[in-house]
Amino acid sequence: MSSRPRISTRIAAISESATLAVDSKAKAMKAAGRPVIGFGAGEPDFQTPGYIVDAAVEAAREPRFHKYTPAGGLPELKKAIAAKTARDSGYQVDAAQVLVTNGGKQAVYEAFATLLDPGDEVLVVAPYWTTYPEAIKLAGGVQVDVVTDETSGYLASVEQLEAARTERTKVLLFVSPSNPTGAVYSREQTEAIGRWAAEHGLWVVTDEIYEHLVYGGAEFTSIATAVPELGDRVVVLNGVAKTYAMTGWRVGWLIGPSDVVKAATNLQSHATSNVSNVAQAAALAAVSGDLSAVAEMRTAFDRRRQAMVRLLNEIPGVFCPEPKGAFYAYPSVKELLGKELRGRRPQTSGELAELILEEAEVAVVPGEAFGTPGYFRLSYALGDDDLAEGVSRLNKLLSEAR
Repeated sequence: MSSRPRISTRIAAISESATLAVDSKAKAMKAAGRPVIGFGAGEPDFQTPGYIVDAAVEAAREPRFHKYTPAGGLPELKKAIAAKTARDSGYQVDAAQVLVTNGGKQAVYEAFATLLDPGDEVLVVAPYWTTYPEAIKLAGGVQVDVVTDETSGYLASVEQLEAARTERTKVLLFVSPSNPTGAVYSREQTEAIGRWAAEHGLWVVTDEIYEHLVYGGAEFTSIATAVPELGDRVVVLNGVAKTYAMTGWRVGWLIGPSDVVKAATNLQSHATSNVSNVAQAAALAAVSGDLSAVAEMRTAFDRRRQAMVRLLNEIPGVFCPEPKGAFYAYPSVKELLGKELRGRRPQTSGELAELILEEAEVAVVPGEAFGTPGYFRLSYALGDDDLAEGVSRLNKLLSEAR
């Protein structure tokens, strides 16, 4: 018998998506009859707008969409994405600079696979979304964390970034609004970071999928627009999932210099070929339409955001800064670790999250998944009643900690 491993080292090193794992466990418990409230999944609790669904139904009847189409995306969709980008962020690109991908995750992977050689370093602000490390690792890159916390509102400074930069640094990953923290960089902060990156000849990969979900006085600023001196060293990642409640449709995109997009398109031509034509037709309707649907969602999210932060900060030992964007809260639970609770003393936020799921039937994602132990991520993209009930259960349980 061969002693060689059955699974390659490269693939065996990939971790399961922690957010999807928590959501799956919560749904399984719910299916078994337990009244679990899940704060794990990052998807709007709204239906995809009807006009988008109608466009998909019509496309399914269109014979030309029953065949292969260009691997990089339908020409009309690429043109519409370029127009939408100019409308929403002021960033001017040609359709040839757009690659339509199978959801935002494929855009993330292809961006790093195209830019990185083994050993190239990527500066990643922690807390970070769980997929970034795996995509960087698969591309042979080295992730360098720039750790932030609640005292700065989870925002990294130029000084922190510079302290982490080495001669191997090739890419800065810039995410605003942020998953998991909801942090939003101001225009001034964005410009300062962008100018620093340009000064040192770094590439910037910017994930803008939450661009329309900002609240209060916060404003979304695209680093690509704010810092034109970055030139052709910017790659923009985006998609329809969050803005149009289309997580299951799996349509994202990558925007970048023509040589990067061509190389990434070559990769996609061998990996998946074209994105589903029906889903692309739906995305075309979405990005070509107005933003009234997201305005309604944003109003609901803002209401829930304020309620969640208020309720979380009423729990002894929990501190939650106010998120300015996306639909997540990221409270610190460090003061609760090591305390006695229902006969146990959880030492990590992972152990505490497991105890909460068992005892309060509430699912949260522990900070270990995002590179910063001692925190929870809670999505407020769920109904108002469930939100209030879920945080109430947390309060009742965690108040017992001694």
